[in-house]
Amino acid sequence: MTAPRLTIGLPVYNGEKYLAESLDTLLGQTFGDFELIISDNASTDGTEATCRRYAAMDARIRYLRQPRNIGARPNHNLLVEQARGELFKWAAHDDLYGRDLLAACVTALDEHPEAVLAHADEAIINERNQIVMHCEYTLDSDSPYAPDRLRSVLFTEGGDDEYGVIRTSALRAAKPNNSYHNSSRTFIAELALRGRFHHVPELLYFRRDHPDRGDRNPTIRALCANLDPRRAEHSTARLLTEYVWGFVGSISRAPLSNSERWRCYRHLVHWLVRSCVRRVASRSLAPIMSLGDYTEPAETAPIVAEVVEGQRRTVL
Repeated sequence: MTAPRLTIGLPVYNGEKYLAESLDTLLGQTFGDFELIISDNASTDGTEATCRRYAAMDARIRYLRQPRNIGARPNHNLLVEQARGELFKWAAHDDLYGRDLLAACVTALDEHPEAVLAHADEAIINERNQIVMHCEYTLDSDSPYAPDRLRSVLFTEGGDDEYGVIRTSALRAAKPNNSYHNSSRTFIAELALRGRFHHVPELLYFRRDHPDRGDRNPTIRALCANLDPRRAEHSTARLLTEYVWGFVGSISRAPLSNSERWRCYRHLVHWLVRSCVRRVASRSLAPIMSLGDYTEPAETAPIVAEVVEGQRRTVL
């Protein structure tokens, strides 16, 4: 059997509410040379039925069901192990995707062989598919100089690069995404040290924010336990230490010259010092600061509906 050009890996746990709509926008892509692997992390709602129904309709879907909940991060990594495509994309079960997202990112990687990842403009949507925020991408991840790319990842907030289209070879050369606090950021740092990220300036990715998101857990330990249940008993200090060492490991493994590696370590030390100072300052000022009441953004025109119109599949 000929391998597909691209593998989409979709991890899911109890995603019944938004899963079908997300699958519709993936299966309705203008680029169709892909396999879609769904790894169901022992869901207890109607997720399994939805997955099996879609798999019966489209031969590109391969459905895997875990016998027990192995944690969000191991479930993500398993999909990379199963991938057959030369390109890979993680897809969240509750996000939406413009019809040309895959085509635009694959074309970008074909035209820019120095890039290891391609991603498009992003907007945040709510549970009603309304755009509540347009995300500005500010990372200097397309710099030809690896230490500059790392510095941008360290000091610049934002970016959901792990949901771009990634060269599978670069993905597998990096250490698998771990389950300590902010591990996705150290993972992106390692990818950035291995190659440039190409930005497609088109709004094609819609990331959903809703009350049931797994990353809404209130504490670092709770977040990490969601990523991997084995983390539940680990101390916050350990989880934060592993976060820092994740960057150290990313730098040590990357294919860099001695001077580039030294510059990367300097950036890491500066970031660590600044982070510690800010943490101490925030604790000192907390008693005299207040957070204003949150006001939900005003409703906007249903732009997402226009982008994904016609992609809904008729499920019999």
